[in-house]
Amino acid sequence: MPPRRSLSAPSPHETEPFWLDPRKRSVLFQALVLGVVALIAWYLIANTVENLHRQKIATGFGFLRKEAAFEIGESVIRYSAADTYARALLVGALNTVKVAVIGIVLTVLLGTFIGIARLSSNWLIARLAAAYIEVMQDIPVLLQLFFWYALFYESLPGPRNALNPLTGVYLCNRGLIVPALDPHPAWRAIVLALVAAVAVVWALRRWARRRQDRTGQTFPVFRVSLALIVGAPVLTWWTMGSPRAVTLPTLQGFNFVGGKTLSPEFTAVLLGLVLYTAAFVAEIVRAGIQAVSKGQREAAMALGLRPAQVLRLVILPQALRVIIPPLTSQMLNLTKNSSLAVAIGYPDFVSVANTTINQTGQSIEGVALIMVVYLFFSLSTSAFMNWYNKKAKLVER
Repeated sequence: MPPRRSLSAPSPHETEPFWLDPRKRSVLFQALVLGVVALIAWYLIANTVENLHRQKIATGFGFLRKEAAFEIGESVIRYSAADTYARALLVGALNTVKVAVIGIVLTVLLGTFIGIARLSSNWLIARLAAAYIEVMQDIPVLLQLFFWYALFYESLPGPRNALNPLTGVYLCNRGLIVPALDPHPAWRAIVLALVAAVAVVWALRRWARRRQDRTGQTFPVFRVSLALIVGAPVLTWWTMGSPRAVTLPTLQGFNFVGGKTLSPEFTAVLLGLVLYTAAFVAEIVRAGIQAVSKGQREAAMALGLRPAQVLRLVILPQALRVIIPPLTSQMLNLTKNSSLAVAIGYPDFVSVANTTINQTGQSIEGVALIMVVYLFFSLSTSAFMNWYNKKAKLVER
């Protein structure tokens, strides 16, 4: 008589093979993939190092401490050819930041205006906005940079025949030359006062909102904020001696001396990037506004709000939740597209890095620096916009 089989549960020691366990199998597959990737990376790095050693090409980032020995057309900080490659690359990075920050601000403002105009009940305004969007989206951004750059150099006169629309303001193929404030400690203090006023306004708005939710009492946030933002810099300027001295540009020889010059390269880059990206931002704004139900607008109008108040207080705050994610992508695109400035001679980070690579032969290190810098710019922009997106989203109760 054969023995009876036990119907009890298997003992803990009787486990199934690991290849039948989904969790263990997934861990094994991931380890294998990581091993293959590491092996390929090791092969590529070892092969590159061997080829560089065979051709007697130095590696590493020691070249950053050497003298750059080349000039940069414009810079945010002081720079000369006697400075190091590290400072030259810093100048290029700051030039890229200048274009990206100013470009993002102008793009958001212009794109929002055009997106709202696209929905205007006025037939002419709506059609002009639509035509702008179609034209700018269909022309590659690089061609737009070439167009604006050529427009400055071929259409504008030379310095001796510069246009003089205002006293001390000149426009020629060397750029826009305007008067400049003389150096004074007050200007830095004014900037700090403005930053402090903005921080106080931000805290004041949060306090006023919590107070209104708790007690129902309103606070004149707009008037107080305007007084702080205008009054703090003005008071700082007055207490520090009220400096008014400016340096007017004067023509000496074949160029202007003194004042502040906005170069054609910077202006062309800024115009091209802003006008191109604003067309996409306008469509994002239009879609965000149309995503808000018509009932919201009708309810706001029934309460007696004016059209401008309906847009500012009801429509746009709700549309932001739809606008912010694709708007982040356009900000990233503008920052990355700023690398095209090398095509028209603006000394951004890519241009300075290319010059550094040509002089030192450190191509791998130079390209790696370009990748790391633009990755940092993109991650920083994305992190800020993700934070703002969390602040603007609806909170379920």
